[in-house]
Amino acid sequence: MSRLDQDAVLRTFATAVEDGHGALTDLDQHSGDGDFGDNLRAGVRHAVSLAGQGRQGGFAALGEVFLDEVGGTSGPLLGLLFTEIARSLASSHDDLAAVASGARAGLTAIQRVGEAEVGDRTLVDALAPAVTALGRDGWAAGAEAARAGAEGTAELTARHGRASYLGDRARGQADPGAVGVALLFWALARVAEPDAEVVSPLP
Repeated sequence: MSRLDQDAVLRTFATAVEDGHGALTDLDQHSGDGDFGDNLRAGVRHAVSLAGQGRQGGFAALGEVFLDEVGGTSGPLLGLLFTEIARSLASSHDDLAAVASGARAGLTAIQRVGEAEVGDRTLVDALAPAVTALGRDGWAAGAEAARAGAEGTAELTARHGRASYLGDRARGQADPGAVGVALLFWALARVAEPDAEVVSPLP
């Protein structure tokens, strides 16, 4: 069985983040302080650099950068997700099961730290359904569940983070952190299952 090319996932994710920087910034200006696009792009760029130097594999590089260097509310939370996926992939030869297990561990860690639940209009709204669908139905299903979860945040009232101070005024557009998570699962599906049709979560 061929192994998941983590560096290809990282490059695909990085390209999507670059292409979606403006949209992610606009989403965060609607519900936060507008820095999510910049933070995500800077972190992913640095991870690509580390992976290119051979210092870390794709997810390990992402985990290191986002835990240690990326600010904002989402940076360390995404770092937990990336780190758990890297750890799971390193200990298993079944890539689908490993990513599903790592993402589930990441979800648990994020919820422990951030205390967000599904329905609170956070990245958890994309990650939780993606974890379930990925483990049950595969790469494309995980990507679609994440995209649908991210889109659904547009109709939710935020209960955590800066958007919670805006109440219903933050409704109408998707949570940027949820879209960022959905981009990751989109990149995973594009690399692991290239013949599958997966829709980008970018607006």
